[in-house]
Amino acid sequence: MYYDPPRVLTDEKPTKNYLHIELHVPDFEQVKSYYGSLGFRVVWERTPDNEKGYLVLEMDGTVLCFYCGNDEVYNQSYFKRFPRNTPRGYGVELVIMVDDIVEFYEQLKDKVYVVEPLIRQPWGLYDFRATDPFGYYLRFTSKHDILDKDNAVG
Repeated sequence: MYYDPPRVLTDEKPTKNYLHIELHVPDFEQVKSYYGSLGFRVVWERTPDNEKGYLVLEMDGTVLCFYCGNDEVYNQSYFKRFPRNTPRGYGVELVIMVDDIVEFYEQLKDKVYVVEPLIRQPWGLYDFRATDPFGYYLRFTSKHDILDKDNAVG
């Protein structure tokens, strides 16, 4: 098990956010390979054992948590109601902000499955869309203050 102690992510005062994104997946190795190619690093991991597996990744202040890591994920009380082949992220878009969206796109466009290429959106920001190996829909965009209504994005 790997553990890295908590640390301050920036010198700026972070926005309080009491939401943890927890993605239910059957394979932590695929998660670490895919998200590692995006620049995420393992913060800590609890080896999958029945329903006790847990994985926390971080990249520039963005934290993603993953649950289970084995076939027990299909027996989770809510998600077992759906067929195994249901895309995990159906109806959910994860927005990941990065410092230099153009450079990030150029580094990744041939490494990940891009479903929408880098474009300038009507609200002024550039972004691109991809899916991970489990079907989670990811939007990568420039860093911006989502709490600033004058610069709201749609």
